[in-house]
Amino acid sequence: MTKKSHARRIHIGTSGWSYAHWKGPFYPEDIADAAMLGYYAERLSTVEINSSFYHLPQESALSHWKATVPSGFLFSAKASRYITHMKKLKDPDRSLRPLLDRIGLLGDRLGPLLFQLPPRWHCNPERLGAFLEALGSDRRCAFEIRDPSWEDPAIYDLLARHGAALCIHDLDGRLSPRELTADFAYVRLHGPDGPYRGSYDRRALAGWAETFHDWAGRGLEIFCYFDNDEAGYAALNALELQQLAVSG
Repeated sequence: MTKKSHARRIHIGTSGWSYAHWKGPFYPEDIADAAMLGYYAERLSTVEINSSFYHLPQESALSHWKATVPSGFLFSAKASRYITHMKKLKDPDRSLRPLLDRIGLLGDRLGPLLFQLPPRWHCNPERLGAFLEALGSDRRCAFEIRDPSWEDPAIYDLLARHGAALCIHDLDGRLSPRELTADFAYVRLHGPDGPYRGSYDRRALAGWAETFHDWAGRGLEIFCYFDNDEAGYAALNALELQQLAVSG
């Protein structure tokens, strides 16, 4: 498999797209808010819906988003904080259904679902195992762990048995374990100068491009989202990494 074919397995974007302070650095100064997604989707191939962490998107919004983007564009979605931070994965049969039914309206535009576990929540493999059973294996799901107690081979094995990905991420200068537990990789880059701050330099981006080509060569599909929204750095870094990934 060539690097050119690898690039088709690599999806790079940002966490969210509707940011007024991206006008100028990324969007045209005079762009209407409603036109942002279309402009974004002409340049990047995926986006992570971040607002779904706070509230479920309206059906009309999902239909509009789906109609706005081109074929092949994928929306990943961050699961509700009600599921991850309030319920802490309890009662999955009840808490998951509204999310899955609503976000499923994206159809073939739907990428992975991200479940971001809260910081300072100690490892609970029994809770995670029951949640994974309820999720099933017919959709791609990733788990971003924020408490180091979850960095355990037993947790990686549990995720792998259910085909779920461990979200690889950086935060406050620390990179999480690069454990690959699924047929896809999910990467979130929160900022080199602290949460949501700073711009990654070319050397760092080139390193990720090389890593993604290595993973793609092993048959994985890669989803990478920049969350350093300060000054539009996320979008600019995504564009640069996409170019590096395409050029090899």
